[in-house]
Amino acid sequence: MPYSPDIDRKWQKKWEETKLYKFNPENVDKKLYVLEMFSYPSGAKLHVGHWYNYGPSDSWARMKKMQGYEVFQPMGFDAFGLPAENYAIKTGIHPQDSTMKNIETMERQLREMGAMFDWDYEVITCLPEYYKWTQWVFLQLYKAGLAYRKEAPVNWCPSCNTVLANEQVQDGRCERCGTEVTKKNLTQWFLKITDYAEELLNNIDELDWPEKTKKIQTNWIGRSEGAEIEFKVYGKDLSFRVFTTRADTLYGVTYVVLAPENELVDKITTDGQRKYVEEYKEFAKKQSEIERLSTTKEKTGVFTGAYAVHPLTGERLPIWIADYVLATYGTGCVMAVPAHDERDYEFASKFNLPIKRVVKSSNGEDDVLPYTEYGVLVDSAEFTGMKSEDARIKIVERLKEEGKAEIKVNYRLRDWLVSRQRYWGAPIPVIHCEKCGIVPVPEEDLPVRLPYNVEFAPDGESPLKKSEEFMHTTCPNCGGPALRDPDTLDTFVCSSWYYLRYPDNKNSEKPFDTEWINKMLPVDKYIGGAEHAAMHLLYARFITKALRDLGYLKFDEPFKSLIHQGTILGPDGNKMSKSKGNVVSPDDYISVYGSDVFRLYLMFGFAYTEGGPWNDDGIKAVSRFLSRIERLIERISEIRTSQGKDEIDRDEKELNFTRHYTIKSVTEDAEKFQFNTSISRLMELVNALYKYDNDVKVKNIKFMEDVVADMLRLMAPFAPHFTEEMWEKMGYEYSIFNQSWPKWDESALVKDVVEIGVQINGKLRGRVEVPSNAEDKEIERITLEDEKIKEYVEGKEIKKIIVIRGRLVNIVVK
Repeated sequence: MPYSPDIDRKWQKKWEETKLYKFNPENVDKKLYVLEMFSYPSGAKLHVGHWYNYGPSDSWARMKKMQGYEVFQPMGFDAFGLPAENYAIKTGIHPQDSTMKNIETMERQLREMGAMFDWDYEVITCLPEYYKWTQWVFLQLYKAGLAYRKEAPVNWCPSCNTVLANEQVQDGRCERCGTEVTKKNLTQWFLKITDYAEELLNNIDELDWPEKTKKIQTNWIGRSEGAEIEFKVYGKDLSFRVFTTRADTLYGVTYVVLAPENELVDKITTDGQRKYVEEYKEFAKKQSEIERLSTTKEKTGVFTGAYAVHPLTGERLPIWIADYVLATYGTGCVMAVPAHDERDYEFASKFNLPIKRVVKSSNGEDDVLPYTEYGVLVDSAEFTGMKSEDARIKIVERLKEEGKAEIKVNYRLRDWLVSRQRYWGAPIPVIHCEKCGIVPVPEEDLPVRLPYNVEFAPDGESPLKKSEEFMHTTCPNCGGPALRDPDTLDTFVCSSWYYLRYPDNKNSEKPFDTEWINKMLPVDKYIGGAEHAAMHLLYARFITKALRDLGYLKFDEPFKSLIHQGTILGPDGNKMSKSKGNVVSPDDYISVYGSDVFRLYLMFGFAYTEGGPWNDDGIKAVSRFLSRIERLIERISEIRTSQGKDEIDRDEKELNFTRHYTIKSVTEDAEKFQFNTSISRLMELVNALYKYDNDVKVKNIKFMEDVVADMLRLMAPFAPHFTEEMWEKMGYEYSIFNQSWPKWDESALVKDVVEIGVQINGKLRGRVEVPSNAEDKEIERITLEDEKIKEYVEGKEIKKIIVIRGRLVNIVVK
């Protein structure tokens, strides 16, 4: 029967019954761990984005299986998080109920996709048997001093009366009610990712990752080598330090700037300026960090009334506060050198502050300010005339002698804030005792279960605080009354280690067996969105390194090789969303064409790492392509008993060339996830088979069948159900995925005869066939003897013949 969704169901049933894709742990020496970033079950159905992530990457895994690898390809769900909680607040359906229902639907759809996922290894992060071990990971970090608690600013919506995660803030406003978001200090839990900043940077070049992603992480970590320089506050027994990489510009400092949140501000602000400072601090609270760091935002600030003392000249420098300085970056204090820094220049120009040039270009040609390059120092006392590179070292050395500076390496990266004041997440496994302080929950008492009956409508406090049953407990140390931590963990903590749980997902004694996990990890090929570059991918690297240092792992990186899929946009070119009405459902196409046509179209119609706007104009053509292959299979059945030939003649050699060229091209392109070109090559091979069948009267039927069989093997990863059906029709043994991937023969790619173009005075006039190893004189002779070429040169003087072997002959005539 023609390919249809019925064929999908037939083979999915057979694959399940025969356990075709079950991972065999005994073949761990041949393992290939292929992992797609697991999805969040926020919607009831898979959309095109899921298909685009999982379908083509499954095709890559299928090819590797046929190449002899023992493919481990699990699937699960990143099931905690804000969307389910927001949905529950809106509809009254409990997050656990909606999440598990969505998972059930998505599991069915993923099975219907026909991917090789081994569901025996599934993980679901919202189930206690998983988050027990998320809590365990947290406790190991706490015991190692890598988890700590401190007060920190968070996003606060005064209307909803609740803390908002960064993803809940849109353009500085609450996504729920549109109210302007402010900042509020709360006591939060952090993980010390900064302890690994240097290693996270040092190892990144060794990874087989997209260069853009590695650059994003490098910039996010933001390593700077410089010095911390001390400035005293004039007239007070107070001082502060600034971090700078350009100590050579120190003589150009004309004012200093503190972050509005800096605790020093209240201590130094004069009575006359206090009203203005307080107003500005409230203004700065309403700005997001991204807004505050924007280079295009107009600079704002307020003078505190206080002055700092220049550490070298003793000059008095006005102390301002401005929102372009962050308390959480560096020291929260900046020495302003407006002649040599763009932000400082804009600020000084707006507020009429002095601009003093202390660096000029070495050739003296660039007089435009701000001048931000290295050069030669001017107006810098005894350092005048010195090169910037030398002066930045010498100035710091002098300040060090006077106890006013120290060499410092600074990072843009900040510790990972993991506390969340919301319900749908893993409870933080910590107990607060009045007598003993912070007490970690004993490991034997894990998991700290998330209670079901909790009122989670936002009212400004963590929802778990309202659960008397949850909050009240006894202290493991003293046995006295104590309270549990009311916060839950950031869902990124759940996904920061899930790849370690998959291979040992049923282990009830520990998160994973160290010996086994060291055989299975790291992940060989990781596939997912580029938007995770500076969050999930960075967090996973940190957790891996921390668990390694704690003795649980023997590898340094979680993901050897990484590839990002592009994004399929709506037909209007915008990101798909229900509100825009541009969401494309795969189901509509699959019910008509079958999943293989849809999968093939996604791979053929888009470059995998780029994506693009949805357009279904070509899907019918893909369906016709499969029909052409089906007719080829029927043709083989027709001619199998016919009288053919045994010889390999010119026509067979031509088809054999295309066959091996296709094997080589598909193998190399698919390896690089270039599926669109792989499928193009397969289409060319099918065309060549049709040409052979139509043009050659006496065929080598065995040879033709072998080529068709190779074509089906090459096609199998891209259209798994369809090729299983065609393989069966050919009468071959089940399954095509137990077959070896075809290998190309280099000798078959050397043609006995090649066709080259012939130009007369630069214009193409014909083509001739010549032996591939022919010398220039032989090529000239064959060309001039060609009947069509004779017509163009007859009676004319041939001035020159230019031969470019394998490509063309150009005849110059007079």
